[in-house]
Amino acid sequence: MSEKPPNHALSEMRCPVQLEDVDLFSPGAQEHWFEAYEILHAESPVLRIPGEGTSPDHDGFVLCKYEDLSRVVRDPVRFPPPRYAKRARGPAAARGPVTPRMNAMVASILSLRPTPELWKAHRQQLTDPWVGPRGAQRHEALITRTVDLLIDAWIDEGEVEFVGRFAAPLPARVMTTVLGFPLEDMPRLERWSKAQVRPFIHGRGHRNLLSPEEEAEQALVLQEFTDYVQEQVTRKRAEPGDDMISDLTQVTYPALDRKLSDVEIIGIVYAMHLGGLETTQYALTEQARLLCEHPELFGRLKGDPSQIRRFIEEAMRLRAPTQGLSTRMTTRDEEFQGVPVPAGSVLHLRFGAANLDPEEFACPHALDVDRKSPARHMTFSQGPRSCPGAGISRLEQTIAWSRLLERVDRLELAPGNRFLHQPGIMLGTLELRLRVTRAG
Repeated sequence: MSEKPPNHALSEMRCPVQLEDVDLFSPGAQEHWFEAYEILHAESPVLRIPGEGTSPDHDGFVLCKYEDLSRVVRDPVRFPPPRYAKRARGPAAARGPVTPRMNAMVASILSLRPTPELWKAHRQQLTDPWVGPRGAQRHEALITRTVDLLIDAWIDEGEVEFVGRFAAPLPARVMTTVLGFPLEDMPRLERWSKAQVRPFIHGRGHRNLLSPEEEAEQALVLQEFTDYVQEQVTRKRAEPGDDMISDLTQVTYPALDRKLSDVEIIGIVYAMHLGGLETTQYALTEQARLLCEHPELFGRLKGDPSQIRRFIEEAMRLRAPTQGLSTRMTTRDEEFQGVPVPAGSVLHLRFGAANLDPEEFACPHALDVDRKSPARHMTFSQGPRSCPGAGISRLEQTIAWSRLLERVDRLELAPGNRFLHQPGIMLGTLELRLRVTRAG
């Protein structure tokens, strides 16, 4: 039996019952994604979106099958990102100069990692030492202190709004400290973070498009963030500390045998700030809800904390924080599930659907902590361009539940929860009210 959130009556959209009803991107679709995935898997695992490719003459295609997503994400040369695919294939001179007026993150990508070899080097030499599977371990004490500080603030109140008082501030405080920003700047950083993710929440269609007016408004806010990061970079070049930005100002990038420019550092910071918050927040929120819905599992994990990591992986498979992204294109004519996909098509990779592919996962909607190879889900993508912050996100989630299970004897849903999700392509629950009983 499927275990899916019963939010049908709360949605602006009717629950799909046949293929013609499926719409993954309109307002209210979030409450029906799981039903839509079942229909797509059965009837249309490759869904064509007319005129939504790299030009009006090309189409977009939603890929839902695990095997198709795995094939695409593991071959970034054949399936490159659409926004800079053409420029990245040529030599550096053909790409043109990198200027401060360019989108900082894209400028950094074009300059530091335009080839698969440099992409790998960028990760190994610049980001993994701080947020990768091993590098993240240096922050274990920081994460533990932050988790306990947040729990201290509400554990004796008996009830907590989990999103605003734990799931959101935990990764925000950790990433602020890792990057080297002052904690007192967090209100401003939160404003800039919301501007960064605005296309993924309020953008339209599978490409998350904003109107020209919305883009202009976003650009103004993000220019403030760029100016702020520039100030931090300038200060840390002169007086480096023990943080990621300081390290980036001092390091010689072995792959290119030179130091990084300010624009390149700003681009890396943009990516870390964007990716270091949302995934962990949404994952923790969904995990809390799942444990309330499965009290026997809460008891099992409390009695055997070694199972926490397996639970985290299974929960991320079941409720992927980022449900889908249009981050790849076809450079030649392709075929998926027997469907021709011409060159120039944009591929919307539906990670949430691939994680629920019944041909890959038995009883896909069931929470099963004993599944084999629990980390083989698509939540962080796979292959050479999987999420660089997966290591620190997993560590934050593991420590969060280790401390929560030690300090809380009972976790229950409080009255009044509506379980509505924010718009966009991320599974972001707006609010989660919990009753908590402090451990003995």
